[in-house]
Amino acid sequence: MTPMPMKKFVRRIQWASLLVLCGANVASAQWGSLKGRFLLDGKAPEAAVINADKDTPTCGKCALKQETLVVNSENNGIRDIVITLSPAKGKKKDVKIHPDYEKDAAANVTVANQCCRFDPHVVLLRTSQTLVITNPDPVAHNSNVTTIKNAAINPSIPAGGKHDAKFPKEENLPCKISCNIHPWMSGQIVIKDHPYMAATDADGNFEIKNLPVGEWQFRAWQESSGYIAKAKIGAKESSKRGEFDAAIKDGETTDLGVIKVGEAIFKKKK
Repeated sequence: MTPMPMKKFVRRIQWASLLVLCGANVASAQWGSLKGRFLLDGKAPEAAVINADKDTPTCGKCALKQETLVVNSENNGIRDIVITLSPAKGKKKDVKIHPDYEKDAAANVTVANQCCRFDPHVVLLRTSQTLVITNPDPVAHNSNVTTIKNAAINPSIPAGGKHDAKFPKEENLPCKISCNIHPWMSGQIVIKDHPYMAATDADGNFEIKNLPVGEWQFRAWQESSGYIAKAKIGAKESSKRGEFDAAIKDGETTDLGVIKVGEAIFKKKK
């Protein structure tokens, strides 16, 4: 058998060592999760009924209600509070991304102009993903996305049509999406360069999985109030910019439990 040339042999050894090192780094990385539940500390408001006075044969059948603040009347859970990892200055470079998130790093994320509303009301989008705006309705819509760092868009979307959009820059705050044809239609698009974000469900619950271990800063925001300030998280309160700290531990889920949000914060911005 012909012996392998020394240069080729050394190169293979180098590649093998690199693969072992990469595997060791993934194996040694530590990950944990964060969850909690946001509840209104006060009386749940009733959502106002929308007068769908445009394209009424379609929109009038949808029993539309305002979604800027949705509180579950049975348990006071607040829907659509946005929670994002918001590292303190200088720590962003330390944010590692769990390998599982690579599976959908370039995925399509859909928001539909459906039944004369945006579905879902809050969209979580990474800068590497594509926003696909669809229109299953039998009437035309437009989707006006107002941004700060990215180019704004306002495509007209005919019945059954769709529009693809990219937003390559992270936005500090959620961006409004609206329809000028049907002015009651609005939603929010959260654009981040990492996957560590969530929006609370109908009962106020959220969970962010596979966060890197360590002490991290998070931020809570809601469409009607803006930053969720002075929310009671255990013995502490969130800051005026909705910031709170949480320790992520290896292989564990940090449960913040019930997070109480005072009703006054929603009454300030009307």
